[in-house]
Amino acid sequence: MTTEPRPARRSAPAPETDPDQQPNTLDECRRCPLWHDATQGVPGAGPTHAPIMMVGEQPGDSEDRAGEPFVGPAGRLLDDALGEAGVTRRAVFVTNAVKHFKWEPRGKRRMHKTPAQREVDACHYWLERELTQIAPSVVVALGATALKALLEDSHARLQEHFGKITRHNGRAILATWHPSYALRAPDPDTRQRVYRDIVRTLAHAKRIAHVDPPDSDDG
Repeated sequence: MTTEPRPARRSAPAPETDPDQQPNTLDECRRCPLWHDATQGVPGAGPTHAPIMMVGEQPGDSEDRAGEPFVGPAGRLLDDALGEAGVTRRAVFVTNAVKHFKWEPRGKRRMHKTPAQREVDACHYWLERELTQIAPSVVVALGATALKALLEDSHARLQEHFGKITRHNGRAILATWHPSYALRAPDPDTRQRVYRDIVRTLAHAKRIAHVDPPDSDDG
């Protein structure tokens, strides 16, 4: 069941916020203003104690409507990359650094807007809970926002962390492009290069996490 998105609120009063709140559910969360115009919060999804966790930036329009992460075009590209890297969704927990869709109206469409650092910081409360609960062997940062959230460093640069393991709070972190970057690439060559980078990173994560090949336990 999907929920209709809320209309834009150009003249609405400032939404209720409390950056020190410690809510039990995303529906209760008022740590930043993004809850106000999102359809719903979008938690991570996947098996508990998955060996690989992938962290994106925030839900998109499709995810906001469905209440699930990576179900839109970027999610389909990510599924293709996982398959090519030999990683099944059974081995992966997917989530986002920010749990509510930040958008701005453009005609009848709701267009993605990059979260502010204060919103990323406010939502670290939820990301840290997921990291603690899942306790993955390796975490893949999909894009710069996810990397900054995972390293708790607003100055972290994506390309400085490509191709190497970064350790933070005892966790192994790999960085690569967000799948949406491949979708926005201006030409086929760039799209293919970005896609290959994502596949290589996922294959690296598989090696670190010692994930079995797909269907290896099917008898």
